Amino acid sequence: MTTTVTVSDRSGRTGDTPPGATALPVAGPAAVRRAALRLIRRDARAFALMLVLNALAAGAGLVGPWLLGRIVDTVRAGGGVRAVDRLALAVVVSALVQLLLARGARYVGHRFGERTVARIRTQYVDRVLALPPAVVERAGSGDLTARGTTDVASVARTLRDAAPEVCVAAAQALFLLGAVVVLGPLLGLCGLGLLCGLLAVRWYLRRAHRAYLAEGAATSELAELLAATAEGARTVEALGLQERRWAAAERAVRRFRETRLRTLFLRSVLLPAVDVSYVVPVAGVLLVGGALHRQGGITLGAVVTAALYLRQLADPLETVLLWVEQIQSSGAAFARVEGLVGAPRLPKAAPGTRPLPADDRIDVTGVHYAYDGAGDDVLRGVDLTIRPGERIALVGPSGAGKSTLGRLLAGIEAPRHGSVTVGRVPIASLDPEVLRRQVVLVTQEHHVFLGTVRDNLRIAAPEADDAALTAALAAVGAGWAEELPAGLDTELGPGGYRPDGSQSQQLALARVVLADPHTVILDEATALLDPRTARHTERALAAVLAGRTVIAIAHRLHTAHDADRVGVLEAGRLTELGTHDALVAAGGAYAALWESWHGRPRG
Repeated sequence: MTTTVTVSDRSGRTGDTPPGATALPVAGPAAVRRAALRLIRRDARAFALMLVLNALAAGAGLVGPWLLGRIVDTVRAGGGVRAVDRLALAVVVSALVQLLLARGARYVGHRFGERTVARIRTQYVDRVLALPPAVVERAGSGDLTARGTTDVASVARTLRDAAPEVCVAAAQALFLLGAVVVLGPLLGLCGLGLLCGLLAVRWYLRRAHRAYLAEGAATSELAELLAATAEGARTVEALGLQERRWAAAERAVRRFRETRLRTLFLRSVLLPAVDVSYVVPVAGVLLVGGALHRQGGITLGAVVTAALYLRQLADPLETVLLWVEQIQSSGAAFARVEGLVGAPRLPKAAPGTRPLPADDRIDVTGVHYAYDGAGDDVLRGVDLTIRPGERIALVGPSGAGKSTLGRLLAGIEAPRHGSVTVGRVPIASLDPEVLRRQVVLVTQEHHVFLGTVRDNLRIAAPEADDAALTAALAAVGAGWAEELPAGLDTELGPGGYRPDGSQSQQLALARVVLADPHTVILDEATALLDPRTARHTERALAAVLAGRTVIAIAHRLHTAHDADRVGVLEAGRLTELGTHDALVAAGGAYAALWESWHGRPRG
């Protein structure tokens, strides 16, 4: 991972990077089950205790209806008040025991859920940090943000609330149905009335997972579009793209609405069918039980007990079915969170096992590159050697491949064919810590991270002391930092100090000073700044670039005029390479660009 100081828009695309995000993978059902089992095994004792307490609570719940049936039979048999009082007291005790066991089960379940969610959040952050920058940029920050917030929160709610509730309810339902069968097999058959609800649940489950995945994808798409539009508002206004962005937003909102309506329809079928399924078994027990009682096959107390058991089924089944939607939604969310396992990762190697660059020379040899490894090549057979300390400018028309070559030189992308090396070691294969000391990419925008000034600077040099941080700020002319109320401990961002555009860029450039790379790649670092801010930034850049190799992706040719050499890219090929004066004298593509930039068309 290169130390990229800035990004050009919300998705990180610059220059000729193609539009359109590449969706991150979604885990399949089998992978989600394996991941869930791994999480359970991590806290197996708490999970087992939760199951035991649930089973005991469900067993205690059977005692009350059975005792009520005994009360009915005792009264019919002429039993006295004392016998009834003893049974009533037993009912109260059983209810209290059930309450305590159920509360204990929920407490254990909630703690299990919180610990598990913490592991999921940690794993998610680790996996995001392990993604190659190119994957993150092409996927878009909206998808990653939605997965890390909405989806993780949905999984958290399920583990914390739904899982304990469903476990308790499922145990109660199984015990109640078993008790009805024990009271009378024919009465147990009345429980088949629940089948209409189960059939509705089966119908729902076959459709819900896909529907909720579609809803999650639509949410990510809408979040990405809104975030990119808001952050690129000035560019949208400058280029007159309001109508196109509005149309894109309308399409995203329409897809979001359609997916939401689909899940709403599924719920509107499920819930009424379930409501009917609660009534049918109770009515069946009363009819069948009444007939059996008249024939002397069962006591009235047993009929009452069976009816109460089946009536009690409504509560746990209601709990289960109400959480089915949440479980389906969180299952889809978990699939999206767990899907990062299948995304490309930065290669890992044991410390010291990778070769280190022998020197600071950068070689581009026979490079071909196509985005996502498919389609037409953006770069075609590029050869270029950049000597240490050299200043080289890359110029060419829009879409020629300048920014793409810059990304390869920074190690963000790897070539499809050929090689990009520093000191004869492939740049893209370097460990992040090593790469940060080799090459830094400075693009058109900048980012201030939440935290203190010290936190923002130590991203580039975690071991730097305050003296080094202060020296880096002074090198880029950021004297304003010394005047902050808490100095390096001043919080930045919402609720703290908000640096302006020039100050934010100075913080980013101070990180470059701290990283101390031998090569800096500039992709029009001042292009989007106002003239006053640009002047401050250019002065700071001059301090940063002193004594370093500089590769400038020049969209404005005054940058090329001052370079040691100029490389001209056309349709992905390096067609010219030389000094400014030599290329102008040659009368080729660069000369045409130079004359056109100065408003002197060639005659």
